[in-house]
Order: sequence, then C-alpha cells, then structure tokens
Amino acid sequence: MRLARWGGLAVLILAAGWHSPAAAAGRCDQLLALLKGSITDATCVESPDLTTNNSATTPANNSLPGLPAFAFTPQTDRATIAPVAADRTPITKAVPGIQIDGRLAQDPLGEGRILLRLPDSWNGRLVVAGASGTRSEFNGDFAWSDYVVQKGYAYVSQNKGVLNLQLSTSTDPLACRLNPVTPVYVHFYDNDPAEVFSRWNLAMQAAAVVGREALQFRYGRFPAHTYAVGTSNGGYQVRRAMETAPELFDGGVDWEGTYADPTRGNILQSLPPALLNYSDYIASGRDPNSTAAKNILAAGYPPDIVTGTSSLWTNYWTEFWEVTQCQWQKRLDPTYDTYGAGLANYIYVDRLSASDVGANVAAFATTGRIKRPLITVAGTMDALLPINDQARAYARAVAAAAHRDDDRDQDGDHRTPAYRLYEVQNGNHIESYRATFPQLELIEPHAQRAFDLLVAHVEQGQSLPPDQCIPRGGAIAENAAEPGHCTSLFVP
Repeated sequence: MRLARWGGLAVLILAAGWHSPAAAAGRCDQLLALLKGSITDATCVESPDLTTNNSATTPANNSLPGLPAFAFTPQTDRATIAPVAADRTPITKAVPGIQIDGRLAQDPLGEGRILLRLPDSWNGRLVVAGASGTRSEFNGDFAWSDYVVQKGYAYVSQNKGVLNLQLSTSTDPLACRLNPVTPVYVHFYDNDPAEVFSRWNLAMQAAAVVGREALQFRYGRFPAHTYAVGTSNGGYQVRRAMETAPELFDGGVDWEGTYADPTRGNILQSLPPALLNYSDYIASGRDPNSTAAKNILAAGYPPDIVTGTSSLWTNYWTEFWEVTQCQWQKRLDPTYDTYGAGLANYIYVDRLSASDVGANVAAFATTGRIKRPLITVAGTMDALLPINDQARAYARAVAAAAHRDDDRDQDGDHRTPAYRLYEVQNGNHIESYRATFPQLELIEPHAQRAFDLLVAHVEQGQSLPPDQCIPRGGAIAENAAEPGHCTSLFVP
C-alpha cells in the first residue's frame, strides 16, 4: 500500500489487481468502478489514438458543465507551452488505449482534476505531468503527452488542484486586470482563500498515487519507474516532488520551473522593476541605451528583441508581467493596494515587515534539497522568469543544500542525487514567440531529450552530461562546447 495526503485526507492505493480479461467496451466501466474512491465525475473512453492526432484527445474549451467561461480551457492550455504547429512533437503512429478525465474524489475543495492515458502497449513506466500557470490537466498534451505515450509510457496529469479563471470586475477585491491596455478583469480561482499554492505539491503527489492505482487495476502491476515532468509552475511541481516525495518518483525534468524562496528570489521580487521601467523604455523609442532599458537589464532581464513594431519585452508586458504580478500579490500579499499603490511600485523587502508575505512564500518554497535526480532546462531569453533569478538561483539552492547535507554526513555514505542545469541559448518562456522572433530557440526538443537522458541515468546508470550552455542549433552534449552557464543571454 502507498499513502499520500490530499487536503488532509488519504488517497489509498489498494493492493488489488485487475487480472480478468474484459471486452473492450467493458474496460472503461470496470476501471471507473475500481477507481470510484479516487476519481469521480469521470469520463472514460476506449481511444483509437491517445495522441493529439485524434481530435477527441483534448476536449473543447468550456466543455465542463456548470462552470463559467474560462474556468476550463483545454484547447487553449495545450498550446500555451508548446511551439507553433510546425515545430511540435512529431507524431509517427497511433497509440490506442484508455483515456480517463475527472475530479480527484478526495479533494476537499472539489477543483482538483486528473487525466490518465493508459496505452494498450504499456512499457511498464509512468510519467506524471505538472501544469503551467493556472492551466488544466490538458496543458501538456502537445509538449509532453504526445512525446511519452508514443514511447509506451502511461501518462497522468493534473491541474494543481485549481481551475483557471473567470471574468470579473474592478470592484472584486481579488480581481486582476488581464493586461495593462484593456479594462478586462479576471478572478483567478487560485486566489480564493483556501486555494493556497502549497496545494500544488499535494496535487502532484495525488496524481502519482492515483496513477499507480490505475496502472495496478489496468495492467495488474505497479509501474517499474515513475517520472515527473512539467513546465513553468508545473516545473515548480516537479522540483517539489523531487524534494518531498522520493517514495513516489524516480526522477524529474523541470522546464523553466518557477523558483520560490522567501529571501533569495521569487516573482514578487523580479517583476516590479520591469513594470516600473517599461513605459519610460517605450517613451525612449525602445532605445537600448536608455536608462529605463539599462534598469530592466540590471534587474536580470534578457535584452529586448525589436522586430518592426513588435518587441519581445512588449509581448511580455502585454501578456504576462502585470497579470502575473497581480495574481501572486493577491495570493501572497492581499493587503497591498494593487492598483492604488501600483504593481510597479511593489517592493518585496519593504512588505516583509508590513504583511505576512514572507511566511506565505515560505509555506510553498523550494528548498533545493532534492532526493531524486533532477534536470532543469531553461532559456537564457526568458523574460518572465529571468534565468539568473530563477533557474540559476534554483541550481545554487541545490548546490547549497548538497553542501549542507555533506557537512552533516558523519558516515561518509551520503550521496546527493544528480542535478543538472541545461541552458538553452536564446530559449524563452513562450515557445510560440519564435514565430515572431526567429532569433529565439525552442526549448521543447531539449526538454524531451533531457527526459530520455534522465531515464537512461535512472534505469541504466548512465552518467548525465554536465551542466552546459546548449548553443543555437545544438543539442545536449557529453563534451559540451560551453560548460556551465551561457556567457551571453542573447546571441544574434
């Protein structure tokens, strides 16, 4: 038996198997009956193809009954972290199997959702995926699911225990302006009082537990190995899984994971300088030598890329900087006057003595004390989670935690699990931006390659290639041309 806690309740894996053969039409009914204590309000289909070549694999936006618009947006979510269609994961074959989507029955808030894809030709392993932003359990369909199910992995994903958002108004104390140029306000579900960010880790663990249960029922055995993958906030989930649940996972790949530390780095510290200086930068005619541009660069951001009337910083300012800062501030420091004092004027260190923000960040912080092998893949041109304040900061935390653990080891047998940081030269947070800015590089193929390297490390004992800067057009290499960090954030 295995036990994981979800909202104070236990999700229990039963030691029963599903050994009796069943007609195809009855497999879903049997599985749903066996999983009724773990998954509720579920749909199960006998799918001819679990890849996204099958249009039924990802449901339509707003297709869950009883929810307002934008609370559940699978079609939008799967494109959020993936490149444009021409650059997505190649699909070379159909993967028949069973797909289940439903609510986690033990979630006390009723918002936790789970997706399972169980291929008929199972390779005996499980992949558990995190979700970026506030996205649904279908977030990884293009980037992760298509890649692993073709290799025979069972795939389980979740939504961090929270729905996405709903339209609101400026009178809502928890509403955030969707972007700085339109008067549209939204209410993120994860700003509701009980939806604390610490639930994200519990959702990842619950997905692993229920996934193992489903595999036992479907195939008569637990997976030989379980791996965690995720992007952005989903990458955060992977990190926390490696730190807190070594009994459930054998290793993980975090792609642009979000770093959370109450003293050394978090979004509330890094976003305000960009917001504060952006208007002056535009007023300068996007002059890279302006004081405003230099201030943004000094805050750790990569340089802007200007193409005609478009620029990389403008894309991030319009789509991510303000609304992300608002979302995190409303959750972690709700007494701050969001639009009165202004998000651009938010100073995290000043708020430590004025609010509980430090304790709130500490409650879900990443420690760096990993207990299973972990690979981080991050881009040097990430203008939402700047690499030095995020990916490199987490790498420093892992190194510091390993050093502390080594100092405490009295028996000489302490072994820190392998950790690697692979930096993608000119990679950025939003893969689709490469269509506008061809100077950018995709991260997805390197994250997928990192996954294969992790599996070889865990299952065959192969050494992971060292930390390195992956050059433009290059790949993760055993003998890296540029070991360690990339020298420049941008290479034309």
